[in-house]
Amino acid sequence: MEPNIPLLELVGIRKSFGGVAALTDVDFTLNAGEIHGLVGENGAGKSTLMKIIAGVHAEYQGTMRLAGKPVRFRSARDAKAAGIGMVHQELSIVRDLSVAENVLLGVQPLNRFGLVDYPKMTRIAGEQLQRLGIDVDPRLPAGALPLGLQQLIEIARVLFSGARIIILDEPTSALSPPEVERLFDLLRRVRDEGHSLVFISHFLDDILRVSDTITIFRNGRRIETAPVRRIDKRWIIERMIGAGHEELEESYTGEIQLHSRPDAKVVMTAEGLTRPGMFEDVSLDVRAGEVLGIYGFMGSGQLELARALFGKLGLARGRVLLDGRETHLVNTAAARRAGIAFVPESRRDMLFHMEPVFKNVSISILDRISRLWVRPNAERTIANKHVMSLQIRPPLVDRPLGTLSGGNQQKVALAKWLTFLPRVLLLSEPTRGMDVGAKDDVLKIVKSLRAEGIGVVVVSTEPETVLSLADRILVMKRGRIAREFADEVVSKDRLLAAA
Repeated sequence: MEPNIPLLELVGIRKSFGGVAALTDVDFTLNAGEIHGLVGENGAGKSTLMKIIAGVHAEYQGTMRLAGKPVRFRSARDAKAAGIGMVHQELSIVRDLSVAENVLLGVQPLNRFGLVDYPKMTRIAGEQLQRLGIDVDPRLPAGALPLGLQQLIEIARVLFSGARIIILDEPTSALSPPEVERLFDLLRRVRDEGHSLVFISHFLDDILRVSDTITIFRNGRRIETAPVRRIDKRWIIERMIGAGHEELEESYTGEIQLHSRPDAKVVMTAEGLTRPGMFEDVSLDVRAGEVLGIYGFMGSGQLELARALFGKLGLARGRVLLDGRETHLVNTAAARRAGIAFVPESRRDMLFHMEPVFKNVSISILDRISRLWVRPNAERTIANKHVMSLQIRPPLVDRPLGTLSGGNQQKVALAKWLTFLPRVLLLSEPTRGMDVGAKDDVLKIVKSLRAEGIGVVVVSTEPETVLSLADRILVMKRGRIAREFADEVVSKDRLLAAA
């Protein structure tokens, strides 16, 4: 490749879905040996552009050049053959296979009998991992590894496939700080070997720390591209969301003053909740009109605790009281009858991606709006109300849910519970994978629910999330509550230190 010719260049890219423009005249350049950060609101177009590069979207207008030569991928296989790989937010690790089998998946060496040569495969995988600085036994089952190591194994697999360009979608969203550091070390090592990486993230600190260049998208257009050395977090936020989001911005850049409500009515009490291997002797109160944040690193037990409070996980010990009366949460149906709602961290667990938006909104209330048969018009009326109030984009209730961005899908998940309000709403990772603008929308939604007197519990591994939403914060560490913050100034650094 000639010097000064970009490794990858896209010019005048346009892409629409159902008449709605997703990308408008987008130019994008990726240089050799570069980590290029990509940020923007959900629905801003960054994922659509990456799917064009990765061959997922074959129909578009504009030009793409690889090492100066025009290319047009008709499938993900075409892109892979050209040296482009993508690591998705939801990892595709095969948990039951060994590390070596995952690293060489699809290209396992064969012996003279046409069978997989396992000793050779283990040796090759070990050498590849060692070259990348990944210290793990290639014979171990991949599913037994921490999530951070699984992420590194997937990157190793993409590299072994011959990729010159690697696209990473939200790679740090579920990692602890030490795992993030290990990932960044790997990315820098890969860059220094001459590979190019596109790093998509809503964690602005991560983007600034690991990227060489940053491009910002908004409303399907590229807004600006700049070297990291010339910009800061505030510069990014201003171009992503503009003015008027000062409160959310504080959770990214400063300290938050917590204001608990000690005199408010206790709507839920948990006493000594225990599930061995997940959490131990957890006690807490949830008050009406209060947002209780529960923060911890991945594996600290807070996500499992939320499932237990909704009856998805059984308890070995402890009890739950609603309005002072013991409630047996034997299953999720019992929890719903008791007035508890739950939005899990994985949207796949509660949404139907092939169905239209209005069906996803109404699914939890069909028994209340239909007697003998389903009434689609009533479903659409309810869905339209929430689509407008929650600013779900595009505002089309008949559109398949799977065509919406992740942030807008999360709003649909919230809309399920807003027609008949619960007494307690459990939100697990409510802003995971969201951009700043979508997080600001969730902040407004949660505040409106708090004003209705609902007890809201926000469970997250993202410190910015609990800082921007919570009135009081519990920090979990190794399955136990390690610290409570209430009526005091708290920062991201203090939360990280307590965890």
